[in-house]
Amino acid sequence: MKIADIDLGERPVMLAPMEDVTDRSFRLICKEQGASMVYTEFVSADALVRDIPSTTRKLAIDPNERPTAIQIYGREVGPMVEAAKIVEAASPDIIDINFGCPVKKVAGKGAGAGMLRDIPKMLEITRAVVDAVSLPVTVKTRLGWDHESKIIVTLAEQLQDCGIKALTVHGRTRSQMYNGSADWEMIARVKENPRLFIPVIGNGDITTPELACDAFTRYGVDGVMVGRASIGAPWIFSDIRRYIDGTSDAPLGVKEKFEFLRRQIHESVDRIDEYRGILHIRRHLAASPLFKGIFNFRPMRIAMLRASNLEDLLAILARVEEIVVKNQPEA
Repeated sequence: MKIADIDLGERPVMLAPMEDVTDRSFRLICKEQGASMVYTEFVSADALVRDIPSTTRKLAIDPNERPTAIQIYGREVGPMVEAAKIVEAASPDIIDINFGCPVKKVAGKGAGAGMLRDIPKMLEITRAVVDAVSLPVTVKTRLGWDHESKIIVTLAEQLQDCGIKALTVHGRTRSQMYNGSADWEMIARVKENPRLFIPVIGNGDITTPELACDAFTRYGVDGVMVGRASIGAPWIFSDIRRYIDGTSDAPLGVKEKFEFLRRQIHESVDRIDEYRGILHIRRHLAASPLFKGIFNFRPMRIAMLRASNLEDLLAILARVEEIVVKNQPEA
């Protein structure tokens, strides 16, 4: 699969953009684990234009994580164009436009998935951003605003006509938020449109290697995007890659997985500071599937979510690791 001249190989699997999750450290780990392309956190066009430090920091890219897409969102043409030019100067591989974020503070103000209620404005923004930069521009969006307005098949053509080089479709409406199941049949309808020639990337509920493979073989998408299932489990990319490619590489062991979690902790602290770094990372750790099935884990999860310093969080993680290793089935 190619996006413009960027070759992502056969059946690429991408890391989805997630606010407060896909920072540079996490993107690099996911890339090392086999992600074909990674996306930054959401970047507010208005904040970028105002040169807000917490926003401009999101533009930093590690050379080893490439190819990287920086994703921007906004509700007005002028700021989106200006933000796209600022992003282009940061030299990502792709500029992605967020027309899919469903959260109230974004969609409720007309940005993100809020644009699904104003398609002419969405298309105007897309066309203006494409015309303003030389980098490939892509779009991530949803099926429609609600069940009564699943417009994605027609919308995909309209966005293609604006000049985008790839489209990612999350298989839910904005009204669904993250509830219910992603509608992959609807994503397949987008891909089956004979007038659509840009790559279609499917997103939503890809939680296992089997589901990722099914997205390619059953629904015919060009690429797959993994989001929430990677939180606390960046090795999901190596698991998916190994399954899709049919390789005999051994999966990561429990101790190796815990080492990745410790690396995330240390890099979060190094990137920010101890207190804020712990606040940032502890929620991600508590969501790790490594902890599923641990008997009476709730008190330890609460302790993890309340940890406020590096020593305490590492000590809790070490105790959890002992429990998980002890409960491993014997070979």
